[in-house]
Amino acid sequence: MIGHRFLKYDPQANGKTRFEQMLDIFTQLLNYTNGDAGEALEWMNQLDRQYHFTDDQYGMGDFIEDLKENGYLQENLANGEISITGKTEQTIRKRSLEEIFGKLKKSKQGNHQTFKPGQGDESNSDTRPFQFGDMLEQIDFTESIRNAQVNHGIESFRMQEDDLQIRESDFKTQTSTVLMIDISHSMILYGEDRITPAKKVAMALSELITTRYPKDTLDIVVFGNDAWSIEIKDLPYLQVGPYHTNTVAGLELAMDLLRRRKNPNKQIFMITDGKPTCLKIGGRYYKNSFGLDRKVLNRCMNLAAQCKKLKIPITTFMIASDPYLQRFVQEFTEVNQGKAFFASLDKLGAFIFKDFESGKRKTVY
Repeated sequence: MIGHRFLKYDPQANGKTRFEQMLDIFTQLLNYTNGDAGEALEWMNQLDRQYHFTDDQYGMGDFIEDLKENGYLQENLANGEISITGKTEQTIRKRSLEEIFGKLKKSKQGNHQTFKPGQGDESNSDTRPFQFGDMLEQIDFTESIRNAQVNHGIESFRMQEDDLQIRESDFKTQTSTVLMIDISHSMILYGEDRITPAKKVAMALSELITTRYPKDTLDIVVFGNDAWSIEIKDLPYLQVGPYHTNTVAGLELAMDLLRRRKNPNKQIFMITDGKPTCLKIGGRYYKNSFGLDRKVLNRCMNLAAQCKKLKIPITTFMIASDPYLQRFVQEFTEVNQGKAFFASLDKLGAFIFKDFESGKRKTVY
């Protein structure tokens, strides 16, 4: 008889140890505590009291010792403070990539791959006879040796040009990307945490590029009253400050970084939730938080036009629903001829990854 069998749920059945299960929770909490290990462990203690994920056999003390032994935590012997290590930072990036990109792979939407053969990075299953001008590394020696054996026999083995087979490859465009993240105070206003999803996306994107597209480059720019670059390893510690939104400074820095890159394909991704409210003129800040200030907007539009001339598309991910802000983004996008997505926080990662992946492949003639 065909039917369903219902068994008691076993949390160990997924193959993860108690330590690995708790490590998943710990790395998630680090996103919300801006990399503060002590605060994350305090939250874990509170969760443990409520949900009882430790017992007499394995307690929180055991978990902390395992974190140290496995290289996830380090302790300052002088003052007793604990902090996360580089291994933990990489783990957070990997988990962010799995969380965002893992969901994305379940859908074919946004998967704009082309299967045109050409000289490129990723081999496919197609082969063809050797032609003058083909490179040595393109030769499929397994197929070529097989052809030589078939054509000339094993006893008088020799390989000629007619025996050579070329393995086709798909071309992936090399791209230089600047990811701009708004860290103005509005990213945590009204009880909504917008900076944590933005950080997760940045960590996932950085892990994707460094592992899957090592020839690409990714620069991360944060902007508030001013703009500055941060390293990938700094992402878990990124915090919102008491800043206004100096979008102009962010765009200027992004353009300067891309000028130094040799890749022909360049792009800017900008995550923001609010209107530009700040300019730096000389040594002072010009600020207006009460509306769309034409003096600030004109500078933004000028930079959008400059990026268009330099063939640098700007993709804006707007996590705000105010109609007048959306109109500004639409106008900004029209000037640059880029793209705009009005994304909810839970869809932000999917939007960015689909857009990034869709630009990675192109037809080679």
